[in-house]
Amino acid sequence: MHDASNGYFSSDGIPYHSVETLMVEAPDHGHETTSEAFSYYIWLEAMYGAISGDFSSFNTAWGVMEKYIIPPTASQPSNSAYNPSKPATYAPELDHPSDYPSQLDTSVPVGQDPLFQELVDAYGTQEIYGMHWLLDVDNIYGFGNSPGNCEAGPDEPGPSYINTFQRGPEESVWRTIPQSTCESFKYGGEHGFLDLYLKEDSYAHQWKYTNAPDADARAVQAAFWAAQWATASGQISDISDTLEKAAKMGDYLRYALFDKYFKKIGNCIGPNACEGGNGKNSAHYLLSWYYAWGGALDNGGWAWRIADGAAHFGYQNPLTAYALANEPTLKPKGATAVDDWTTSLDRQLEFYEYLQTEEGAFAGGATNSWKGRYETPDSNLTTNTFHGMFYDWEPVYHDPPSNRWYGMQPWSVDRLAQFYYVTGNTRAEALLNKWVSWFLSVSTISADGYQIPDHLTWTGLPGDDLHVTVETYNDDVGTGAATARALSYYAAKTNNEEAKTAAKNILDVMWNNFQTDKGVTDVETREDYSRFNEPIYVPPGWTGTYPDGDVIDSTSTFISLRSFYLDDPDYPVVEAYLNGGSVPTFTYHRFWAQSDVAIAQGAYGLLFNE
Repeated sequence: MHDASNGYFSSDGIPYHSVETLMVEAPDHGHETTSEAFSYYIWLEAMYGAISGDFSSFNTAWGVMEKYIIPPTASQPSNSAYNPSKPATYAPELDHPSDYPSQLDTSVPVGQDPLFQELVDAYGTQEIYGMHWLLDVDNIYGFGNSPGNCEAGPDEPGPSYINTFQRGPEESVWRTIPQSTCESFKYGGEHGFLDLYLKEDSYAHQWKYTNAPDADARAVQAAFWAAQWATASGQISDISDTLEKAAKMGDYLRYALFDKYFKKIGNCIGPNACEGGNGKNSAHYLLSWYYAWGGALDNGGWAWRIADGAAHFGYQNPLTAYALANEPTLKPKGATAVDDWTTSLDRQLEFYEYLQTEEGAFAGGATNSWKGRYETPDSNLTTNTFHGMFYDWEPVYHDPPSNRWYGMQPWSVDRLAQFYYVTGNTRAEALLNKWVSWFLSVSTISADGYQIPDHLTWTGLPGDDLHVTVETYNDDVGTGAATARALSYYAAKTNNEEAKTAAKNILDVMWNNFQTDKGVTDVETREDYSRFNEPIYVPPGWTGTYPDGDVIDSTSTFISLRSFYLDDPDYPVVEAYLNGGSVPTFTYHRFWAQSDVAIAQGAYGLLFNE
């Protein structure tokens, strides 16, 4: 992966989302990158340190992450104007992109931010130490919003901070209008891109970032393992500075544990009726889908912060909560951080228990804000809540449903299994016993091949006939590797030979059968690439342009906003498909998946000395 000829990293050492450029899933271009990729990079180098005895690349990975995807002071000015008594102005989330822009409403009560002053006291700064989730590494859109710059333009080499999703649960990647995180109104329309999403009396130049908590939690998780492995080899002092930064990231990650507008948790119905919180009564203590922060570009005037009332089981990370509450080398400086993560650990385990189906897989999640606007849910959802939060089988996004993809299962269960391996926690053991039994019963795994779940469907409610059905299967290497690692940690703790054999077979099959000249992967078909021609909703009369001249208006489509794809070497096969040809196939080398394979192989070797 570090061989420059294979194309996993930019010239600055930034991991791309994928080697291939024509790639549309959560990122809409392969040479964007995510906080997810950075967290895998850090974990990859921690594992390399465990095996090689050299942890210098772990420090390097954290340094690259800190330099490029944590916004520096110049890119998040005006935090000093933030008022924790009024964290943000309420704007309802709406059902469909065509319902936007959403009206800001100052009459809706919001709660108080209990973390701000504590973090200022601990670190002497008003800034956030967290990753923004998306970077345009090669500046393909041309915003030129690199660390320290604001919309400097196409001549900037990159990376460039960008964002996409802004318009409700039906806004799949195919319906997004990418924008810079720094709005000086140089690109887009009269007010940049702001009035596509929000209705305001006036629009101001501003900056804004969004954090993906599972990625920050994974980075801290990787730091926990680096600490264990470096301690065992007598090298803990080599990484102590990096561990201190990981603890700091975990401190700020607590923003993910709160309702979006810091409203009280539990039966929060009606935007005006649901009260704003005080202290920690706005904390659900789960890793929610995001937190975000922003403010004025003029380094004064105003700033805001929001969290998220919606939590997906797939984002939970009990090992990170345990580490931040118990690992001495990862102790955050915030006065109440250890208490918060101690509570979060217990709450996350309870969340798994609440969402486990009768078969053993875990259903979607829960929300404190029904439909993102504190509406009244159906009556059947109010009878068995999670601390007053309402069950949602597809939290946050619906195109496709957020818990359809099996990958959420091993990603989260792997963390649960690692926590169990470290602690022997009996609640985790009971959850894992049931999940592993389910997985083995629905999968076909041998030394010659494997078929594991791909798409899942859900029926029933927590505590009321909650079930999972496997709709489709595949032999994906990323989800396969994550599953093998989960099975490995579970087997190492329980001496379960069936789980160990399944893990070994999955790893051996992919190693023996799916090697390419760049990594380990398999061919996949992309029927969804028919959506390259999908119309994108733009309000009537709204017009704007991208730096390369692509026009944004009511006739826009996914490809018309991304004309750079017309020059991509892989586009002809997509074009042929759009013109009635066969479904295209691709052999993708995703950074996270390749890292998952490497880390899973390493974990199996360390656990079993094989």
